[in-house]
This record gives sequence, structure tokens and C-alpha cells, in this order.
Amino acid sequence: MTREELAQGQCVPLSGAGHRLDAARLDALLALLPGWARDGEAIARSFDFTGYEATLAFANAVARIAQEQDHHPDITFGYSRCRVAYSTHSVGGISLNDLICAAKIEALPRP
Repeated sequence: MTREELAQGQCVPLSGAGHRLDAARLDALLALLPGWARDGEAIARSFDFTGYEATLAFANAVARIAQEQDHHPDITFGYSRCRVAYSTHSVGGISLNDLICAAKIEALPRP
């Protein structure tokens, strides 16, 4: 699978631990997404920007992806930095949905 193929994926409702990614599959998919890393039972990445407007525009673009996919990350941001963390609470860990959304974020244009 390529990062582009992952970004073309669509999130689906998941429930139960059977949908959690095992370590080998997670590592293989994270290798497609430089900068993203496991953070406990989530994947996360921080993004740096030149100022508040660019940071806010990015956070809003991430929010649009979240709404389109019905899969919502934890987003924290300040003047020039935005941190995005994904976890699938209904499976108790990291699922393919998290990686799909991360790939969609990577496909966003950046200033």
C-alpha cells in the first residue's frame, strides 16, 4: 500500500479490539507517514507554521477531514504549532481509520 492509496481510503464504523492494528501492521503503515509516531494508544504528529493564520487554517482543514470521515482527532494548537492525535476509542487503540485520516492530512497543501 502507498501513502496515496491510504489517503484515498474512507473511514468506516469499527467496534471491538479485533479492529486494532497489530504492531507489525502499524509500523508498516507509519513508515508511509514520516513524522507520525505512536503515542501510547494513539498516533500523533506536530506541525509547525509561520504564524497564527496558517496554523488556524491547517487546524480547520483537519477539522473538515474529521467531519467528512466522521473520525475526530484531538487537536491542540497555538501561535505556530498544531498537534494532531488520532485514536479509535471504539476499538481501544489504533485502527486503520487513524492512518487513513493521517494520510489525508499529509495530502493537505501547506503554506
